[in-house]
Amino acid sequence: MRAIRIHSHGGPEVLTSEEIGSPSPGPGQVLVATSRTGVNFIETYQREGVYDVELPFLPGSEGTGEVIAVGDGVGHVSVGQRVMTSQGVGTYAEEFLVSADQAVVVPDSVSDDDAGALPLQGFTAHYLTRSTYEVGPETTAVITAAAGGVGGLAIQLMKQRGATVIGLTSSQEKADTARELGADHVLPYEGFADAVLELTGGEGADVVYDSVGKTTFDESLAAVRTRGMVVLFGGASGQVPPFDLQRLNTMGSLYVTRPSLNAYLRSSEELQWRARDLFEAIEGGLRVRVGGTYALADAASAHTALESRGTQGKLLLTP
Repeated sequence: MRAIRIHSHGGPEVLTSEEIGSPSPGPGQVLVATSRTGVNFIETYQREGVYDVELPFLPGSEGTGEVIAVGDGVGHVSVGQRVMTSQGVGTYAEEFLVSADQAVVVPDSVSDDDAGALPLQGFTAHYLTRSTYEVGPETTAVITAAAGGVGGLAIQLMKQRGATVIGLTSSQEKADTARELGADHVLPYEGFADAVLELTGGEGADVVYDSVGKTTFDESLAAVRTRGMVVLFGGASGQVPPFDLQRLNTMGSLYVTRPSLNAYLRSSEELQWRARDLFEAIEGGLRVRVGGTYALADAASAHTALESRGTQGKLLLTP
């Protein structure tokens, strides 16, 4: 099969297309013929050597396709079904392995593009808005990077539940996108805490979902109401430095949490629940945005586009 492998760390040019042997499913695993592979920033960090991986390395964890073989002990997934996952092994390839417990059967109503783009960003948007801080009709929520993959899905999921959503963006183009996706208000980053307080009559938001980190964290704290929550789920501008917890007291008994996806996919049941909710949301009009589709052999071009931060929507590879 054809696959993308990394033999040395570096820029996108180190992603090489080559022929390797097909994997075989072990106990509890399924083998999937890849239809779409999601491209994510973690793969750029692995490629550069920021994250330690053993070379040669076959990147990718997100993908969708048709099951072509199953290992011993697999019961709920069968050959011929379409599945999607955020926990695949080496999805930058024509075939990949995944634990059956981490595979979700995709209904016919969901396209390959949507199934390929949904897992990582969709599961993240779901756990943020349904579990970390569950939004409802009385919620006012702020979301950073509102035109991004997670942000765009989170806006739509929150609006489906009746929340008031304030999006933060860095350009007019992204602001227009956030409004199109349903944000009630869109603000620039500069001075956003004061603007949120003004919009909420001085009360502050119930929750701020912050994926930017270092440059926005202090204002995120200032933008929430008494006993509000700041959900720090990324660090696009750098990691938040250590801070004195006493600040949470003096600012109104605030809550701060730093969640991660794996902590919200603790069981197959939890995974399947989140997937069902997302599939139902798609049937209800949720837009899963694809920013570009590249041939598997053009993975380097996809990485270049992703790192430019000029794209909106998920980038996909297709064999």
